[in-house]
Amino acid sequence: EIAGELAMSPFHFARVFKHTTGVAPHQYLLNRRIESAKALLRDTELSITEVAHRVGCTNPSHFSVLFHRATTMTPSTFRQQR
Repeated sequence: EIAGELAMSPFHFARVFKHTTGVAPHQYLLNRRIESAKALLRDTELSITEVAHRVGCTNPSHFSVLFHRATTMTPSTFRQQR
């Protein structure tokens, strides 16, 4: 969608984005979601499921896998360490 708004092909947009930021668009989005999730886990009492939904993950299990890959800990463990 972003590429279309910029009148670029998706491939060209991804290449330029990665060249500019150092990460692919999808990885950038994942990183932003994880950072948002960390803040929600640290600063709120929302359930893990609600945090998953707020950062754009419809499946809490998938969210936990993504979070663990990025941080080497589960969302629950991260919250306990705050």
